[in-house]
Amino acid sequence: MTATQIRTFKSHRGRLRTRRREALRTLLPKYGVAASGDPLDPAEVFGRRAPLVLEIGSGMGERTAEMAASDPDRDYLAAEVHPPGVANLLLLIENRGLRNVRVVPGDALTLLRERLAPGSLAAIEVFYPDPWPKKRHHKRRLFQPAHVALLRERLAPGGTLRAVTDVAEYAQATREVLTADPGLVNAYPGWAPGPGRTPRTRYEQRALREGRPVYELVFRRR
Repeated sequence: MTATQIRTFKSHRGRLRTRRREALRTLLPKYGVAASGDPLDPAEVFGRRAPLVLEIGSGMGERTAEMAASDPDRDYLAAEVHPPGVANLLLLIENRGLRNVRVVPGDALTLLRERLAPGSLAAIEVFYPDPWPKKRHHKRRLFQPAHVALLRERLAPGGTLRAVTDVAEYAQATREVLTADPGLVNAYPGWAPGPGRTPRTRYEQRALREGRPVYELVFRRR
């Protein structure tokens, strides 16, 4: 199995309540975008041309919905592999009337490789990716040189790559990998001033309540 075939996420079978099962059935055809397939035309998907943001691992979608609602001039693609999170974001999109969010129920790396053109993204945001703490699993981490090169290629010049984690070792490893990429430059002299940023994920809110340091990195494509 090659590095590009190794999954960077765990497959979980979350229990789907009736409302969420119904959301997947009725709303995914309306707001969903397949991870695999022909090259994607964002203007066709969103009905306009606007800066495009990819969120990798949108969780239950609350932060995604808040970002999109407060940032109507940009369009958001939210990639999430777990059905309960996909369904919950679909419900948020429908209930809040959000027109600038689409959900990708699958692997973001597949989407990046197959459907998104080089230079097509204004930003990529990754909040609390799986740190795969055991050394033998480090090959599954999202932030490693081959994946970072792909992320950078899909960013437009000046586009931003944001990564947030509360795992100190993973934060340091991520900073080293991003710093080593010749096409990226750190937007700050070290960690970004992330704790003042809103909105926050539920996980981040809990981490801050419990006093765990949050490490944020923002790199720009040269």
